[in-house]
Amino acid sequence: MSWHPQYRSSKFRHVFGKPASKENCYDAVPITRSVHDNHFCAVNPQFIAVVTECAGGGAFLVIPLHQTGKLDPHYPKVCGHRGNVLDIKWNPFDDFEIASCSEDATIKIWDIPKQLLTKNLTGCRKELVGHARRVGLVEWHPTAANILFSSGYDYKVMVWNLDTKESVITSPVRTIDCHQDVILSMSFNTSGSLLATACKDRRIRILDPRAGTVLQEASYKGHRANKVLFLGNLKKLLSTGTSRWNNRQVALWDQYLNYLTEYRSYNPQKGIGVMPKRGLNVSSCEIFRFYKLITTKSLIEPVSMIVPRRSESYQEDIYPPTAGAQPSLSAHEWLSGMNKGPVLVSLRPGSQLLSHQPLFPERPLSNSTAPASPWLSSQTGQLAAEDAWRPRSLLEEKATRRAAEQRLEEKKTWFSNGFDIFECPPPKTENELLQMFYRQQEEIRRLRELLAQREVQAKQLELEIKNLRVGSEGF
Repeated sequence: MSWHPQYRSSKFRHVFGKPASKENCYDAVPITRSVHDNHFCAVNPQFIAVVTECAGGGAFLVIPLHQTGKLDPHYPKVCGHRGNVLDIKWNPFDDFEIASCSEDATIKIWDIPKQLLTKNLTGCRKELVGHARRVGLVEWHPTAANILFSSGYDYKVMVWNLDTKESVITSPVRTIDCHQDVILSMSFNTSGSLLATACKDRRIRILDPRAGTVLQEASYKGHRANKVLFLGNLKKLLSTGTSRWNNRQVALWDQYLNYLTEYRSYNPQKGIGVMPKRGLNVSSCEIFRFYKLITTKSLIEPVSMIVPRRSESYQEDIYPPTAGAQPSLSAHEWLSGMNKGPVLVSLRPGSQLLSHQPLFPERPLSNSTAPASPWLSSQTGQLAAEDAWRPRSLLEEKATRRAAEQRLEEKKTWFSNGFDIFECPPPKTENELLQMFYRQQEEIRRLRELLAQREVQAKQLELEIKNLRVGSEGF
């Protein structure tokens, strides 16, 4: 009788980390040296924002994702806080809106212009004033529009409704006052109906974010939790922290962890920004991308986690539907007690919603069950009708599929990393001219890669035709 080792079957088993090359990193970035424990970085499919060193107040940089290389020492900043910026978060439903909090006990909401910044941005759209001490964390609600959460060193969590005309909001819609020490981390479940917090008093709490009540509380003497995370719809919590001997720990509450792999680097990171799923490169089987802040080198290094696959086509099994850039609830609906999961989109090229602006209209509760997008419904019906027809030969099927992918790629080339090349205004300053030059160089690189892919596909088609001819002659 032979012994066979037990291998766990997983499609992510051979995932590996791939750091970006030097020219695809962000160099000469003055990353903050604050001792506050936070990410100091936020990423979306358009921009990367990073907290920076700034004299006389707090500031952060907003860099277009495609603008890699060495950063201009005089690159404009987003500055307006009177104290150091402690946290920044992009609006999940608007890639051009970001929230920041600071040691000056305020939260500011900023509108980032679609045209690149040419001078320091000092005027915010809204200012939230309510905390008595510095504000350490901000979090957007995952499904409701215009709902923001903040936690401060006054041990309070405040819920803000931004769906108002006032530019300065002095009273939150809810104040949660149940913590005995500083809140270190906040995390929502998928629908946003529950909020988990990790506190300096070594307790993890699950809260009702509307009522402000504690639903569950957990603590463990051998685990000091610093960060907590809801694991989607699994009803499980993942926390990171230290043991009583100050060793690093990862704890999974009421479940087991399965080890996949690890990425190691000789450079320590100050913070990490995580790209949303809708900003991943699915053509290279990228399932996760984070941006390391390396303070010792003034460098931001993108690292991609890739599942190795031989096929160049879209891999449906490793890309389940993910949250899109559209809210499923208005602020009024969520505050009135409604819960809804996120609007899910497919990462297949051409099937996702292409708008990065909030598509949420104010609608009555009776229409809350309407389809998220008529365009998406019509596209689904069209795809279903196309799936009912099948080509007769394998060669025709592959040629049809590749032709459709080519048409989608041609449509995508009209946009250069989210910027419409036909609507881009002419440059007015030397800085704008330089930025346009960088964008054109990026577009040229993208077109060269696309041309190389087309040549490879053409060679594959020629080889398949040759094989089919040889097979037909054999018969």
